[in-house]
Amino acid sequence: MRSNEPHQSGGRSRSVVRQPLRALVLLLAVLVGTLPWTGAAQAHGTIVSPPTRAYQCWQTWGNNHTNPAMQQQDPMCWQAFQANPDTMWNWMSALRDGLGGQFQARTPDGQLCSNGLSRNDSLNQPGAWKTTNIGRNFTLQLYDQASHGADYFRVYVSKNGFNPATQRLGWGNLDFITQTGRYAPAQNISFNVSTSGYTGHHIVFVIWQASHLDQAYMWCSDVIFT
Repeated sequence: MRSNEPHQSGGRSRSVVRQPLRALVLLLAVLVGTLPWTGAAQAHGTIVSPPTRAYQCWQTWGNNHTNPAMQQQDPMCWQAFQANPDTMWNWMSALRDGLGGQFQARTPDGQLCSNGLSRNDSLNQPGAWKTTNIGRNFTLQLYDQASHGADYFRVYVSKNGFNPATQRLGWGNLDFITQTGRYAPAQNISFNVSTSGYTGHHIVFVIWQASHLDQAYMWCSDVIFT
């Protein structure tokens, strides 16, 4: 009668090998699941100068986001990180598809700085956002990881009398400044903007209509006109 012992021993050996393999696969799956998703469909960009709210928070605190000093030194970034850290980790991905240029009709007042994305609502909150000093004539710079180019940019400035420290931004709070022409695909796109009559804390509001698809981006940058 043939003994089953060698076969059973081989089965035990394979089982011993499979167990650490299963553990390794599970560990890798967990690690991958903790990483922010920045795949090709989401790898785009933002206005880096003057920096948008999310980009400024990421640039200042991204490597130090657990520092309790942020609550006192930069309370608006603190509340944004508490609400949803992914808003900052994915500063390049605040896009919406298929608006067909209907930016105002499809973006309610008070949701402009988040581009109407509920996950980024912390960016709409009024308060003491960090500001960048600019002159009446300034340069806007887009950094686009995926080099999609632009059909156009629209630039607005918040009206005199609007207070970013106490008010959410609405369409009626904006002065239209300019709309650009098309830009060829590039990682860095810069263009000059001319204004007059603004002093103190204002919001520069920018719409980027990307060229590769009907994808729209909207951002708020806090500035001091000097």
